[in-house]
Amino acid sequence: MRNDLKFRKEDKKSKIRIWILLGATLAIAALLLLSFPEERRAVINTIWNYFTEMMLILPAVMILLGLLEVWVPRDIVVRYLGESSGVKGVFLAIVLGALPSGPLYVAFPIAASLLNKGARVSNIIVFLSAWACIKMPQEMVELQFLGLRFMVTRLLLTIVFVIIMGFLIEQIIKWGNNKRGVSNAAY
Repeated sequence: MRNDLKFRKEDKKSKIRIWILLGATLAIAALLLLSFPEERRAVINTIWNYFTEMMLILPAVMILLGLLEVWVPRDIVVRYLGESSGVKGVFLAIVLGALPSGPLYVAFPIAASLLNKGARVSNIIVFLSAWACIKMPQEMVELQFLGLRFMVTRLLLTIVFVIIMGFLIEQIIKWGNNKRGVSNAAY
């Protein structure tokens, strides 16, 4: 009961921080728009373009997330992307991140869903990083314009550093949770 109360307090603090950050961002944006009125139209057009893009993509993402929640059991995620998944989990995270082509903001709800189903934090970091840095169409363009040697070198270095980053971030999160006295199973 005590941990539940502590969790609710932390959740409330987190929501307050998010609202404060949003308010500060909006205040800075308003200040900048007032300071540079000649840029107002370009800014509003850019905001509108991103908003319409998101409104076209996010419904499909939400449907896919619903299907992921229903069709992919927790034990499958734990087996292939969880704590004991090892090298095959890292490889699967890279493949899952590299195959789709779409904006990075689509990957975040998918990553959150996988994390809630028991995926390892390092595998989620690898998945998100692969989504951002490794795309099959991108690799083909690199091959065509920059050559095989460049493409392979960049791809291998990206994979190595994405994996290192995933494990490093996981260790930092575990260290932070241990310092705060939070269970590492709950991140």
